[in-house]
Order: sequence, then C-alpha cells, then structure tokens
Amino acid sequence: MAELKNRYEFVVLYDVENSNPNGDPDAGNLPRIDYETGYGIVTDVCIKRKVRNYVEITRAGKKGFDIYVKDGAILNNLNKKAYEALKIKPEEKKLPDDEKEAAAITKFMCDNFYDIRAFGAVMTTKVNCGQVRGPVQFSFSRSIDPIVQQEISITRIAVTDEGDKAAEAGHTMGKKFIIPYGLYRMEGYISPFFAKQTGFNEEDKEVLFEALKNMFEHDRSAARGKMAVRKLWVFKHQTELGNAPAVKLFESIKIKRKDENKPARAFEDYTIDLLQIPNGVERIDLL
Repeated sequence: MAELKNRYEFVVLYDVENSNPNGDPDAGNLPRIDYETGYGIVTDVCIKRKVRNYVEITRAGKKGFDIYVKDGAILNNLNKKAYEALKIKPEEKKLPDDEKEAAAITKFMCDNFYDIRAFGAVMTTKVNCGQVRGPVQFSFSRSIDPIVQQEISITRIAVTDEGDKAAEAGHTMGKKFIIPYGLYRMEGYISPFFAKQTGFNEEDKEVLFEALKNMFEHDRSAARGKMAVRKLWVFKHQTELGNAPAVKLFESIKIKRKDENKPARAFEDYTIDLLQIPNGVERIDLL
C-alpha cells in the first residue's frame, strides 16, 4: 500500500443530545467536565475505543485489520502469535537479543493489528513484543460552550426474584446522567514519520477518516442515544515536515453560538467561520 508522505491534522465536530458522551467513574458516572470552566470534556481514549469498534465491525476477517485492545482480549496470547508465526521461542518479559528477530516481532504486531499501527502500543508484558509510538493522536474533546449535567430519576417496575418483591413494596428508583445538548470539538494529528515506523499507510488513513465519520452510528446505547458527527475537516500539508503550525490551522475554524442569550439545543444554533489558511496546506471538508 502507498506510504504516507504528508503531514495531516484534522478537526472533528460532534454533538450530544440527552446523552452522556463519556461518564467519569470518579464522579459517579457524571458526564466529564472541567470544573473550573464548566466545559464538557471527552477523553482521547473514549474516541479511540469507538474507532477500534468501528474498524472491528467493518473490517472483520480482513488481514491486517485485527484489533489489539478490545473487550476480553488477553494481550499475552495475542503477543504469542508473533513468536509462533516467526518460530521464535519467547523469553519472559524480554525481546530476543538478536535485533533482527526483535524488530520482526514488533513488525508482525504492527502489520496485523490496525490499532497498533495507528495509535501505537506498549507490548512489554510477560510475552514482550516491544513498543511503538503511533502516528495518530487525538486531543481531549471539549464542548464549545459550558454544559449542564442533569440527573434524571428512573424507576424499575420488575424485580429479580420473590424476595425482592417482598422487600420492595414500591418501585425501585434509579438515576441516569445526561447533558441536554453539547457540541464538542476534537483535534487530531497524523505524523508521517511515526507512520513509517508502524507501517500506517494511505489505506489506513482513509479507514481512520471513515471511522471518525461513522463512529457513533454503531455505538448506540441507553446512555448515548443521540450522538452524531457533524463535521470533519482535514488539513493536508504538501510536505512531511508540514507547512504551517498545527495551532494556526486549528485557529482557522471558528465556532460560535448564534444567540448568546439562550442555551443551544441543536447544531443549527451555531455558526462556523472558515478563515484563510497558510500556503502549502489544503483544507479538505470530508463531512
């Protein structure tokens, strides 16, 4: 596949309606928030999970597109696959002393697992496959405006067994946490230099953008009933090193609420201004 020869940055806009985009286990699963400003946040790990899930669904069985970090995975067993394929006996917590063998083991993992090629991985477990730094990195998402965390009471009318029925004369009460509406912005980066190290190529890049556009379409749940990617802009540099600082490109996209006197409840409540960008960079609207 074609080697990646350009630097890229990108901006993703997605909105959340009556949902919890990323619960905080340290705060009773409330939507994550910057407590100094009230802005909502979503971790990079959360979005990477959705990309992994999408690739696993759409590329199941395709060579090179297995997923390393997934629910129920036993990483040491996955690492053993590299040693078995190369007919090398693993030593506990140690790569082979032969540099070519060590490099071949790490390359096998990159070649076979999409998320290792994209995001990198530390594979220095009991069965050591080395570590690689991924070319694709996401920032934490942040809401355009401060969010409101709402606690919604719910009731359960069914019980588990006869004992519960006797103990619960009335309905059991529960809670779920949502935000009424929030528009979130995430920024990301693709380094062609780290891409050479993992083998992340042009096809992998296109799969990444496909996954970002569709990452919520197969991620519905009671907590995330209505989430949608609204915009995806990609900045393509003419060179590997890049032709402008990433921050200048990100600043060329301005998003503002139309009416500051009332809370936003829809994507249409915002305006988007695209400012001029430096020479040597192309801004591509993918959604």
